Formats: sequence, C-alpha cells, structure tokens
Amino acid sequence: MNYSELLAFILYLVLVVAVGVVFFLKTRGGDEKMYFLGGRQMNAWVAALSAGASDMSAWVLMGLPGSIYALGMGQVWISVGLAIGTALCWIFVAPRLRSFSIRANDAITIPQYLTNRFCSQKTSLQIICAIVFVVVYTVYAASSIKACGTLFNTVLQIDQNIAMYIAAGIIVIYTFLGGFNAVCWTDFFQGMLMLAALMIAPIGACLLMTSPEWVVPSVATSENYWNLLPSGKLDWASISTILSGIGWGLGYFGMPHILVRYMSIRSVQEVRKSRRIGIIWTFIILAMATVVGLVGHSFLPGLVDESTIFINMVRKIFPSFISGVLLSAILAASMSTADSQLLTSASAFASDVYKPVIRKNASDREMMSASRIIIIVIAVAALLIAINPGSGTIMDLVECAWAAFGSAFGPAILLSLFWKRFTFRGAASGIVAGALADLLWLIFLSDDQFASLTIIDTNLYEIIPGFLTGLLVAVVVTLLDKKPSKEVEAIFDDGVEKAFKD
Repeated sequence: MNYSELLAFILYLVLVVAVGVVFFLKTRGGDEKMYFLGGRQMNAWVAALSAGASDMSAWVLMGLPGSIYALGMGQVWISVGLAIGTALCWIFVAPRLRSFSIRANDAITIPQYLTNRFCSQKTSLQIICAIVFVVVYTVYAASSIKACGTLFNTVLQIDQNIAMYIAAGIIVIYTFLGGFNAVCWTDFFQGMLMLAALMIAPIGACLLMTSPEWVVPSVATSENYWNLLPSGKLDWASISTILSGIGWGLGYFGMPHILVRYMSIRSVQEVRKSRRIGIIWTFIILAMATVVGLVGHSFLPGLVDESTIFINMVRKIFPSFISGVLLSAILAASMSTADSQLLTSASAFASDVYKPVIRKNASDREMMSASRIIIIVIAVAALLIAINPGSGTIMDLVECAWAAFGSAFGPAILLSLFWKRFTFRGAASGIVAGALADLLWLIFLSDDQFASLTIIDTNLYEIIPGFLTGLLVAVVVTLLDKKPSKEVEAIFDDGVEKAFKD
C-alpha cells in the first residue's frame, strides 16, 4: 500500500463530505425545491461544471481511454458523438427546458415537468418515469461504485468489494446531507480536478517519452489501429461503429441528472454563460480522454486490464502524493455521477410517486425523509450489482444505462419543447416504446452478454433503434390523439417566448 496516495484519497474524501455537511447546515429547514433543485439559484460555472461532471462518470477516465487504448482510433467516434450531443443540448434544450419547467407549474423533476407540461391530473406518466429512473439509475450508479473498487484495488491493494462498500457509503452520506446544492458544488470542484488530471497525465507521458533516458517499448499495433474506419474500409462494420459512436450523443436529450441542471440555473443570462463553459469543458475532457488512450498505447503497451491505463500512466509519471491527487479524479468522476443519479432518483420517487400516490398530504419534511430512504435503497441495490462478477465492465454498465435514458426520454423531451401539437398520450407512449425497444434490441440483436438469446449481432448501439422507435411512436400517437387544449398551447407559447429573455 502506498501511504502517500492513501493520504491524498483521504484528504479528498474529507473535502467532499465537508461540502455535504456545510450545505446541510445552510439548507436545513428548506423546502423540497431547495433540496431537489437548489432553489433555482445555480450560477453559470457551478451549473456548467456540475452538468459536465455528473455526465462524465469514471468511464471517461477508465472506460473510454481503455477502449481507445485497446482498439484504436475507430473508438474516437464516441467522443465525436458526445461532443455533438452536449453542444446541441446546451444550445437548444437548456434555455427552453429552464423556461418551460418554470411555466409548467414550477416543476422540479423531469416526470413532474412532463406531466405539468400537458396540464394533466393523471399520475401515470410520473409513475412510469419514476420506475424507469429507479431501475436504470441503479445500473448506472453500479458503474461508478465499481470504478471506485477498481481504483482502490489497483492503487492501494484494498479488497475490491470492501472498497466498493466504502465508496457507496461516502456517496450516500454527502448526498443524504446536502441535497442538490451539495451535489452541484462537489461536482464543480470534481469537474475542475477531472480536467486538470486529464490534461496533465498525457502531457507528462509525452515529456517523459522525449527524454534521452526513455527506452522505447515494443508496441504490438493492429493493422487498422490508427484508422478512423475500424475495419480499414467502408463496410458495415465501420459504418455501424461510426453510427453507434455518434449515437451516444442522443443520450444527452434524455439524461435526467443532466437536464435538471438546466432547470436549476437562475437566469437566462446564466444559461448563456453556462452554455459556453459547459461546451468548452466537455470538448476538452473528451479530447484529452482520447489522447490518454492513444498516448498510453505507446507509453505503456501490453496492459492486461486496459481500463487501468490512466491509473498506471499517472503512477509511472508523478510522485506518489501527486499521483494520489490526480487519481482522486477517478473518485471525482465516479462520485459526481453517482450522487447526481441518487438525488434524481430520490426526487422522482418522492415528488412523483410518494406524494401523489402514497401520501397526498405529505409535508416537505416527510418528502425529504422518503427521498433519503430511497437513496439508501438504490445505493444498496447498485452495490449488489457492482460486486457481482457477472455484471460486466464499467463501460458495459454505462452503455446500458445511457441508451435506456436516451431512448426513453430523449424523444419526449425534444418534442415537448419544440412541437406545440405534442400530447400527454404521445409522451407516455413514446417513453414506454423507446425503453422497450432499447431493451429488446440489447437482448436479441446486439449484445454478447445475451449470447444464448441473441438472434443476430447487428453491431449497432441500441440507443439508435430505441430513440427512433420512441420518436416514431410519440409522433404517431400524438397525431391520432385530439389536439391539446388552449391552456396547454399557452404553456408552449409562453415557454418559447421566455426561453431567451428574463
């Protein structure tokens, strides 16, 4: 065990827990909007980096560089898709969603927004959304907990399962204490740390490789490693890889823990500032994650577990305490995503199931107690998935969750913001159809994990057919449905008008 690295980890963990305690004391006695949405008072920097850090989980430090390290330039299309997706979402979705959510009876969750957007008294859509949230976020949070286990096991030789128990406990504590404010402010600091670590590591490796003392290792490179076409030619293997990579960008339109950041920004002017900061931050993060994988291929060839390339690169270049600080970026990435997922799931359950269905007269205090219980339940379920050896890699878990959210909610969110004719039934049908199409494609048409069930491996990421199915069903059902009321149309008109001015 390297005690200098351990000390750096401990100091980092103390810092994030302290942030949770500070915001617990500051927001104690606040209402549900303060706990779940920070009172809509997030400034540009905090909102932008919180959205980015909650988006870029440990896979951007482990999964993505590892995939590029092992398979080459053909995997860069994931970075391209994510860069396009985040830019489009900040430009077109963020200002409208902030405005529409306020106009839709000051909605504080995505299910609440979708229900209020259509002036519906039915709870069916909220319940459907909450169920999808809890199930998918459990899988998503498992990837973050597993990343923490891999980090502690690789660096400190701590048993991987014990490390995952510790990580899950810490995430629950500061999410439990501080709510949305604690989550966003810890995300802000974690986003800065992630950016610094991803920029410093490959630069340090390149400087070391140019020194006279550097001994060039033998690197076994596949024929098409440096080719943007994975197969070396424009066949279906290359086309499906490119489409799948770009398809990752569709996930942004339906990612609840990112979308609520847009809703929390305090003004239109702050949205504009956040947009610039968020897009630039994400572009740099994705570019440097790609560089880590490519540089690592020459710097440290032959790793058995390619997901540890960033960890091994940092440990080889820097003194132990510095490497511990930089490797805390993995903790930052894992926890910044997991805390957002837990809080979003909890808010959906408390606001969209517990109060309207179970306890209609529940007080704000009772609502927050219910949300904290669901935080613990989801964290325990995620931990059980993470410690299961058959649950797949970090990247596998993220792929499943990302596709499920993009397929289910992406079409409904976009249509609700840009189509005046869109209806409640169209939204509900699109969410269910997108989620089912995504799941069925994953099981029967695309994934090696279900080899005994797979009919044909299309090599196409399930988010693409899932998103298109959800979009088609939502449009068809809406056109077959009666037109929305004047009240619903007024919400759309007011939302559009106020999206670009205070």
